[in-house]
Amino acid sequence: MFRRTYVLIGSTVTTSVAHGRRATLLRRAKLLRRATLLRRAAFTLIEVLVVVGMIGLLLAILLPSLSAARAQARVVACRSNIRQITAANGLYADEHGGTYCPGASDFLSNLHRWHGTRSVVSEAFDSARGPLASFLGVDGSIRQCPSFPADEVAKESGGFERGNGGYGYNNAYVGVQLVSASPFAGVSPSAGESPSAGAKSRGQVVATDRRGVRRHHIKTPAETLMFADTAFATDGLIEYSFAEPRFHPQYPTSRAAPSIHFRHGVGLRKSGQANVGWCDGHVDGREMTFSYASPFYRAKPERFGIGWFGTSDDNRFFDLR
Repeated sequence: MFRRTYVLIGSTVTTSVAHGRRATLLRRAKLLRRATLLRRAAFTLIEVLVVVGMIGLLLAILLPSLSAARAQARVVACRSNIRQITAANGLYADEHGGTYCPGASDFLSNLHRWHGTRSVVSEAFDSARGPLASFLGVDGSIRQCPSFPADEVAKESGGFERGNGGYGYNNAYVGVQLVSASPFAGVSPSAGESPSAGAKSRGQVVATDRRGVRRHHIKTPAETLMFADTAFATDGLIEYSFAEPRFHPQYPTSRAAPSIHFRHGVGLRKSGQANVGWCDGHVDGREMTFSYASPFYRAKPERFGIGWFGTSDDNRFFDLR
């Protein structure tokens, strides 16, 4: 009896040890399998460096394209703004006997611009009171050019012409009514003479700045500038409401200070580009071909991308002929 009991106990112990060893082996196998899987899931240093290099290469390829796409989007938005104010001026002419809006009515008072009005010269121009306000949508404001740093410029200039959106009007020819200057003081222009007539050597004088030119006096609307990207260089960059021609209409041999701002695409091409709205309503982009440093200002306009487009050194893109 005692021997049989001993055998049973021995068998039980042997069986327990066997189970224990088997469980240990299974745990070790599981741990080994897990470690193997972890080793397979991880990246080696070389693999990581290859992936990082590929990402850097893709970014180098894509970033210039993204920058160009953003710049092009700003150009499109700017052209839309210029098209809007050009169309607004056309609607203004429809309701005012065919005359375009004045660029700076009662200029010496310095209270009125095509883009707004103010009560005193120390105030900013209020676009809601401008001559084009009723044709520019609900708020009557000029939309800001996305490529013009208006806030930064205003800090330096004190908001000299704030509210023009970064755009300028061909006030020299379209924003006023001109007549040919008489060769003798006190002699009036010939009867029936149009604003575009007159010898260049005599120049032209402003008959009134309270009305713009009559639409039918513009002989080639598709080649006569109405609005453009503008700014002005004094000691630095400031807002400016007028796109100045190469020569003053009143003094045909006196060169004006440039104000067309070639602000788009700077860095993507050799020179920037300015958007231009023409009297027939179309808008396009032009590149700078010439600049001029006026002796009255210390800054060089060319450094700010300010100048003129076109190969002819005359006012053919501004005057009414």
